Amino acid sequence: MDTKFARRTERIGRTTCSYWRAGKCNRNPCRFVHIETPSPPAACGYGNTAYSYGKKPHSSSENTPKYGSKKALLRDNGDRGDATRVAKAFKKSSPRICKYWINNNCVHGEQCLYLHSWFRGDGFSTVTKLQEHKKVITGIALPVGSDKLYSGSTDGTVRIWDCHTGQCAKVINLGAEVTSLISEGSWIFVGLQNAVKAWNIQTMSEFTLDGPKGRVRAMTVGNNTLFAGAEDGVFFAWRGSSKADSPFELVASLTGHTKAVVCLAVGCQMLYSGSMDQSIKVWDMDTLQCTMTLNDHTDAVTSLICWDQYLLSSSSDCTIKVWACIEAGSLEVIYTHTEENGVVSLFGMPDAEGKPILFSSCRDNSVHMYELPSFSERGRLFAKKDVALIELGPGGLFFTGDESGLLMVWKWLEVPKVASS
Repeated sequence: MDTKFARRTERIGRTTCSYWRAGKCNRNPCRFVHIETPSPPAACGYGNTAYSYGKKPHSSSENTPKYGSKKALLRDNGDRGDATRVAKAFKKSSPRICKYWINNNCVHGEQCLYLHSWFRGDGFSTVTKLQEHKKVITGIALPVGSDKLYSGSTDGTVRIWDCHTGQCAKVINLGAEVTSLISEGSWIFVGLQNAVKAWNIQTMSEFTLDGPKGRVRAMTVGNNTLFAGAEDGVFFAWRGSSKADSPFELVASLTGHTKAVVCLAVGCQMLYSGSMDQSIKVWDMDTLQCTMTLNDHTDAVTSLICWDQYLLSSSSDCTIKVWACIEAGSLEVIYTHTEENGVVSLFGMPDAEGKPILFSSCRDNSVHMYELPSFSERGRLFAKKDVALIELGPGGLFFTGDESGLLMVWKWLEVPKVASS
């Protein structure tokens, strides 16, 4: 009995505390060790697939340890007892942000296996983070000529931020989830359950546009028309009116989708709608008739953007598709980019040098940045949760809002020009 107990105690004494690794151990004393223990020698047959399959070790590239594996780094570097160098090497290869660092309680410091930064890459930096919303940020708008930033959230509020101080100047409690928010001219449009609120920030007037059934998930403006898509698959169109008591006139309700409309885009005199039914529909802006249905995605279509003569679409099926007109009135996929995770949203903007950059928000709490048309990765942004939307601001600023309610302000950095000789 004493011998068995002694062996068990010895094994425990050689085991690293998993809670200590996560920075959460509160036992003092702890029966497990608070240091990184070295891996067993490869000759013992542990952690070396070459022995498992009867191959001679180090005989070919097939024995190369898997990328990103901590044990692989221990074997490759020969630093079985040097946890500091292993952690630093792993941190450089890790694409994930440390969730404990985000909440200011990571105890590992430079030895942490994950990133202690909101971004990875060059040419941009963080300006500030605004954390007052309690739930998903569903809209960000900076009206032209205004010094106020508007943000909406499913916490039922619209917050108005002072762009000079970065402080929240006003909170509007709507008593219902804000599911979308955009601006056009002096108007702020807020998508709610079964309605759209329209505010004029110059005249301080307010109107309610009825008609949608369910949550209004997407809105856009084109050809002097406001389009709003709802959960029942129908989206409505209102045109500007000269009537003082009713500045918006309902002109159409567009049907055809069988599930919620979650994204809308306008370009090349056409309106594009993406839905949870996995389809994209193309509508003529003049007649408001559907001219085409695109069915190349195999899961919900999550985002649409028009860029020059191209349409870009993303989906929960982990793909970004680039569409172009091959024949008159016909759209076909000319390129498909695949991500490791489902894509939440897309956004395009030029960098400080004017190069076109595509932002792809994915289901791993990160935003991938690609240079177009090559799709070479430029950098990566990180958030507490998935980034629901991105919005462009003046002077090289841009904004991201995630599902935790965190609103981040970013800025493109000017690249110094090299004097010609």
